[in-house]
Formats: sequence, C-alpha cells, structure tokens
Amino acid sequence: MHIHNLSHEHSILNSFISEIRDSKIQTDRMRFRRNIERIGEVLCYELSKTLNYKAQKITTPLGENHTHLYDDEVVLCSILRAGVPLHSGLLNYFDNAENAFISAYRHHKHHPESFEIIVEYLACPSLEGKTLILADPMLATGQSMVATFEALKPFGTPKHVHLVSVIGAQEGVDFVNKSFDKNTHLWIAAIDDTLSDKGYIVPGLGDAGDLAFGQKLQD
Repeated sequence: MHIHNLSHEHSILNSFISEIRDSKIQTDRMRFRRNIERIGEVLCYELSKTLNYKAQKITTPLGENHTHLYDDEVVLCSILRAGVPLHSGLLNYFDNAENAFISAYRHHKHHPESFEIIVEYLACPSLEGKTLILADPMLATGQSMVATFEALKPFGTPKHVHLVSVIGAQEGVDFVNKSFDKNTHLWIAAIDDTLSDKGYIVPGLGDAGDLAFGQKLQD
C-alpha cells in the first residue's frame, strides 16, 4: 500500500487538525464539521495529483485554452455518520463524482473491549473499472474500512482504490496495509501511536460522530 501521511510536511492542514483535537474548540459543532470538511479538501487535492489526465481544449470568449483534466470515473463512498463532513469536503472538489453511502458501526456483544463491525444500510452505483475513494475520518483498528470494502465487492471491481482518513492509529494503518492490495493508496492527515483499551485513537480527538452531530443513545 502507498501511505501518504500529510503530517510529515508543514502546511495549513496542521491548523485544521489542531482545532479538531482541541477540547475547547471542538465543542463548536459547526466549526468541527467545517474543519473536517476542509481537511477532506486538502486530502482530495493531494489525491487528485495521482489520477489519470487527458488533454482538453476549452473555448473562451476570446480564444482557446489547452489544458489537462482528470479522466477517471470517481465514486466517493463514506461511512455514516461521522463520514458525512469528510464526504462533503471530497465532493466539493470531485463535484461530478458518483456517490455511495454505507453504515458501519461497532457492536459490543459482551463487554466494551471487544466488538464486531456491523454493516447495514448501503447505497452504491457500479464500481466496475472506476476509481473508488473510500472515506472514514477515524482509522482506529481499521476493521470498519476493511468490512466496508468487503461489502462493496458485489458492486464491481474498481480500477483504483484510495482510502481517505483524517486521523489514524498506527495499528489501524498496519491493519489496512496488510488487508488491501499493494496498489491501494491511503491518504491521511495524521497518524497517532496507540489505541485505548476500547479501541479509540490516543491522543486522537474523541468520537468524531458525536462531535459533529451530537451524542447518540447507547443500546
């Protein structure tokens, strides 16, 4: 797998990451969502450099311009619900992309430290021969990303696969690295060292879904 960790370079991205981590700033849900969206835009811009491009002629009111535009059929797939702001950021740049949405959540069967990933709702176009961008803001254990990709397989075989995350744990990065094809690309804004006993990224930022949309009732 090709791993692109954008935190290795100094950029404005560091400001957005710092704000979503900051326990004082992240209480502003609108600002939290907007920062996730902006991080998605930055990741999307970097990802776009690896796509296939084709020469195009553009007619302006005063003449002609020759340029290169991306020539891939892109499908954006986000994991609900935390993935919605990240999806918006990607869609701001790939505004002509097809879209897929899937729900994947942790189901704690017996105790908080163990869980399985349950996939329920899924809406997806054909993926055959297209470029799939699979987005999940928090790459903790990596199990949700892998389970989601498995659920998408009946919809066809993508030509290229890109994974997009905001913050990951090294354990989760290692897990997807061994679970996906070597030609897969992972685009991530920051990688933290560890996971808690409950499988949350440390230092991370908390529950991205709750911070974006409010706390949910636990079953």
